[in-house]
Amino acid sequence: MVGYRCFFALGATVVLGGALALPSSHPTLYTRSRDGLNLAAKAAKKLYLGTATNADQWNDTVYYSILKDNAEFGQITAANVMKWFDTEPEPGVFTFEDGDVIADFVKKTGKKLRGHNCVWHNQLPDWVVNGTFTPSELAFVVERHCYELVHHYQGQVYEAHFLTGSVHTEALNDDGTFRSDIFYDTLNSTYIPIALRAARRADPHAKLYINDYNIEGTGAKSTALKNLIKSLKREGVPIDGVGIQCHLTVGEIPTTLQQNMEEFAALGVEVAITELDMRFLNQTANAEGLAQQRADYETVIKACNAVEKCVGVTLWDFTDKYSWIPTTPPDEGYPCPWDENLKKKPAYDGIIQGFH
Repeated sequence: MVGYRCFFALGATVVLGGALALPSSHPTLYTRSRDGLNLAAKAAKKLYLGTATNADQWNDTVYYSILKDNAEFGQITAANVMKWFDTEPEPGVFTFEDGDVIADFVKKTGKKLRGHNCVWHNQLPDWVVNGTFTPSELAFVVERHCYELVHHYQGQVYEAHFLTGSVHTEALNDDGTFRSDIFYDTLNSTYIPIALRAARRADPHAKLYINDYNIEGTGAKSTALKNLIKSLKREGVPIDGVGIQCHLTVGEIPTTLQQNMEEFAALGVEVAITELDMRFLNQTANAEGLAQQRADYETVIKACNAVEKCVGVTLWDFTDKYSWIPTTPPDEGYPCPWDENLKKKPAYDGIIQGFH
């Protein structure tokens, strides 16, 4: 899902799939912990365990009661409504009403607000996608958008995402080259420091993150992002952190996840897991599969727990009922720690154990 998120990062689409029927042996697979996920994260000296959400899901009273529980979630990311298509639908016309619903919920419940993308190649309004801009014109557009978005939420966000790709930051291709989009094709990579500097002016205290997918383990894309961070720092461009999305597949967790986080942290930036989910793909979500998913969630959380500068973890929604990943029974989907009936899966306890 991503490149730099210029403010706040995934074009999450709400997809309702078939309900996951847990096997009869499910209750004996693990011991249920009474800890909440956020309490476990904070006990491990992390800042939060959070989740993405869409306000149109809040009419689901069971979902909402879990979401607002600070023992479970201490941080919230707006899944969609802080993206460009919603916040600046027409040139220079800013609409923050939908984002403010999320921000007001965060204030009321005492959670932390994580920003989403300012600059991303997806979910853009037509006037940006189809625009014929000169470099100076587009530089102004990027600067204005990032400044106005971050300034509106000044003092309210812990982390602001600067993505140029998707909430999946997608500024970079998997081979480490820059993604071709309206921003890069017009401005080359200069749009990145333009966005970051505008955000810093808008809110000097927000943490500015670059967010991307397929950078969980070491490799060409991770190396390219590390080199970009080094370059930004040499040029005095503000950059505080790297968001590792972690849209993962059960049974396919990178073995270099912790090493990769440590290498990012060694550059003088924070690290956060920003969009964690773990889909089944060609593997049945039976007792054996659920046990593997539990172990994989534990592995990912342990990696963050072991890296001091990994500050927190955000789930990309917490229930299969509202995941952006479609479910095709019995093999594909089911990526979240709660099932479609809003019951905890073994993955929940994998997260708890990972923080322990």
